[in-house]
Amino acid sequence: MELDDRKKRILQAIVNEYIDTIEPVSSGSLLQKYALDCSSATIRNDMAELERIGYLEKTHTSSGRVPSNKGYRFYVDKLLNDKNLNIKEIKYINSKLQNRVDEMEKLTKIATNTISEVTHYTTVSIGPNVSKQKIEEIKFILLGNRMLMAIILTDSGTIKETIIKFEQDISQKQVDTLNMIFNNKLKNQLLSSIESPMEQYIMDEMNYRIDVIKPIIEQINKNVKEEEEIYLNGANRIFDNPEFESTQYARNFMDLINKKELIIDLLENAEDFNIYIGNEVNGLKDFSIVTFKNRVAGRDLGTIGIIGPTRMDYSKVISVMKYINKELNKGKEGYNG
Repeated sequence: MELDDRKKRILQAIVNEYIDTIEPVSSGSLLQKYALDCSSATIRNDMAELERIGYLEKTHTSSGRVPSNKGYRFYVDKLLNDKNLNIKEIKYINSKLQNRVDEMEKLTKIATNTISEVTHYTTVSIGPNVSKQKIEEIKFILLGNRMLMAIILTDSGTIKETIIKFEQDISQKQVDTLNMIFNNKLKNQLLSSIESPMEQYIMDEMNYRIDVIKPIIEQINKNVKEEEEIYLNGANRIFDNPEFESTQYARNFMDLINKKELIIDLLENAEDFNIYIGNEVNGLKDFSIVTFKNRVAGRDLGTIGIIGPTRMDYSKVISVMKYINKELNKGKEGYNG
């Protein structure tokens, strides 16, 4: 059913009021606080209709209504407006972003921390999808007669390091040859190109025995494909929300953040902004996650997710994320990548 403009304004007012107060919303409170240009009877009738078609729910403890998951979905898809950040929030964000960093990937952690601090929700992030990163350079450094460090720099600014040990001595001349051959073969290739079929190519090129090449390939592959790490921040901040006066609600939140595969799946499938609300996703239940692909200077630095109750201030969350990303891109020349 298509909502007319008045019902849209009423639904928008109810969601905004419930986000602010976590109290069921009555027609009287809407009449007092929002310029809806209609009578209390009209508001009551429209609220009853919005409830009938599933956008609102009636609580047992009050005559007021609260938004349903369907109501939140309509709100975020059709009615959401950016919220202006106040001067204090802008100054705080700018102070967090002004420090130079050594690696581009650290920008995602800085952004993750800052978003959690400003919104008072829990944030999660992961690095860019390994399979989509390209190799800019591989550098081998001799640490001892039988020990080598491999450093991989990707086009996202990610740096991966690993130590390789050998059963026989290896010389600096061999290391120089390794640097030349690996870079010739893999520069501008996807990280997923580092696979065992490469062993034969490198052995043919270098005329080295398999006990030199095989450990290098295996260790680099292990490092590249190691389990995705989730960076979690502000798990305690979400407990400031009044929903967490319920012990069951707190348990449900702890269950959610322990569902690593679910969170990684939502983050890895993010494109720009995505909003997942409550039981739209099996396992979310009373919570929503807003995800955002963090791109700076054209580089994919991973994905940030904000976890909050379904009553979260979606407008505030998205406005903070947009502002931080804009500032990171504006100041990209001040970062080393």
